Amino acid sequence: MAYKMDKTLSKGAFDFIDAPGIAKLLSQKKEDKFLYREIFAKSLEKNPLTLDETASLLAIRSEEGRQELFQAARDLKRIIYGNRIVLFAPLYIGNLCINDCAYCGFKKSSKTTVRKTLTTDEIVSEVKALEDEGQKRLILVFGESPLYSPDFIANCVRTVYSVHSGNGSIRRVNINAAPLDVAGYKTIKAEGIGTYQIFQETYHRESYAKYHPANTVKGDFMWRLDGLDRAFEAGIDDLGIGALIGLYDWRFEVMGLVSHAIHLKDKFGVGPHTISFPRIQPANGLELDLPYRCSDEDFKQLVATLRLAVPYTGMIMTARENPKVRNEVIHFGVSQIDAGTHLEIGGYNEKKQGQSLEREQFQVGDTRGLDEAARWLMEEGFIPSFCTSCYRSGRTGEHFMEFAIPGFIKKFCTPNALLTLAEYLEDYASEKTREEGRILIGKEMEQIEEGPWKEKIKERLKKIAEGERDLRL
Repeated sequence: MAYKMDKTLSKGAFDFIDAPGIAKLLSQKKEDKFLYREIFAKSLEKNPLTLDETASLLAIRSEEGRQELFQAARDLKRIIYGNRIVLFAPLYIGNLCINDCAYCGFKKSSKTTVRKTLTTDEIVSEVKALEDEGQKRLILVFGESPLYSPDFIANCVRTVYSVHSGNGSIRRVNINAAPLDVAGYKTIKAEGIGTYQIFQETYHRESYAKYHPANTVKGDFMWRLDGLDRAFEAGIDDLGIGALIGLYDWRFEVMGLVSHAIHLKDKFGVGPHTISFPRIQPANGLELDLPYRCSDEDFKQLVATLRLAVPYTGMIMTARENPKVRNEVIHFGVSQIDAGTHLEIGGYNEKKQGQSLEREQFQVGDTRGLDEAARWLMEEGFIPSFCTSCYRSGRTGEHFMEFAIPGFIKKFCTPNALLTLAEYLEDYASEKTREEGRILIGKEMEQIEEGPWKEKIKERLKKIAEGERDLRL
């Protein structure tokens, strides 16, 4: 029987995007060196920014100002998260969709898109392929279809967690799916998911209406905007927000994302766990006039500004971006990336070279495999991390904030990143990556203060080398 959605909004729901106010701030702000330096100092004390302060950073246009902005973002990321970058992979379960989003390769009206939903056996096969590469964290992606009910999604999560190949296991399953009602979220939460992510796509109402037909489920701006409020009411305190950059002015979208973060913090005491900001890329049948494309330089400013505005939120840069862009932007506050990404339904098991847009939602810009991506991160001075410790130790929502706000999260993040990297090096890495990784672990261990905590990390690293797995702090 088809799942019947309860279309009731969350308690006290309202449109918290003050579009006229945002437009006014963006139009009035001028670059002010003394002001933006004061804002940098506030953010480096790990204080979130107001919309007014965020708009002041978006007003920076000089090369000098942007370089100072980038450096402040680098510094803040190191202060809070250290030098780790978390790795994950998206797993597309199905691309059936009742919506007709103008920019999407899976839109309902596309006649050339190859439609497919993975069977349970196919999910198992895909997960084994991912585990055999060393992946530990997945985000399951679903189109919006009556077939993809809460029970269906929950069953997919159970299947993923049940698969073990060699030393491999998926330790955290995140979800990117349509907004649900409270009962639907509860069904999925019961399976032990990590983050539930919903992209608003654009926070600008008029643009939202332009790209999302009113006669579709997704055409309801408020139902989507309120989606994570209902998730929180259902007990999911690990939430991800995102905007598709290019549908409207990128500066407005930054203000929308910050508004969303402020709203969640004000209403529930917990901001979003992650923010995503992918730029529009070519997709099957995409023929759009996009006057608001975001340049590479503006994209850097977007990322750095978000890093300073929401200090404790993880920031995800996706493989939509090409290696050149990722090489530069990774330094400005990004904390998570996907690697070894295949968007074709069933693409991980097939291991085909090249892309086929009729089977993908959009074109991937960075096609490097997981091993190459891990080595690249180490060459850039980062620790590739497969850590799932906070999620599995209950350090989410308010508990995460209790650890993160005083800065204690770095105490856990760096050691756990090293432990998961050591696992990867032992089980999956190429010889070159293994050699570089061991050198990196040695250097990082030298920087940890002598004492019982360091000895505990050493002990776990030794056990991993002897064959034990899934050791964490």
